[in-house]
Amino acid sequence: MAHKDELGRYGEDCAARYLVDAGYRIVERNWRCADGEVDLIVERAQQVVFVEVKTRSSTSYGHPFEAITPEKLTRMRRLAGLWCAQAQVWPERIRVDAVAVIAVRGQEPVLEHLRGVF
Repeated sequence: MAHKDELGRYGEDCAARYLVDAGYRIVERNWRCADGEVDLIVERAQQVVFVEVKTRSSTSYGHPFEAITPEKLTRMRRLAGLWCAQAQVWPERIRVDAVAVIAVRGQEPVLEHLRGVF
């Protein structure tokens, strides 16, 4: 497995723990369909949240949030609708969030959570 894949999985694990500690319930991880993938789908207070996780080992090439393009956000919104249709779940509110994880070897990871990015 490539280092990038391991780093991404580690970041998703960190984000999942962070969200659970913040009171969210994990509904699904790495949900896929023909149009793409959602890293985490979580729920809290009758709201379903679709989470994009970006992990970097440093900020040498920019902050992880810089990798979330307008096109990616548009795709996330479309994927949220597709997941709701497939799961036959019609929440009162949905939200798209982003979690950045900076995981420097030998240090505690640093997480940032942006709510309602789209």
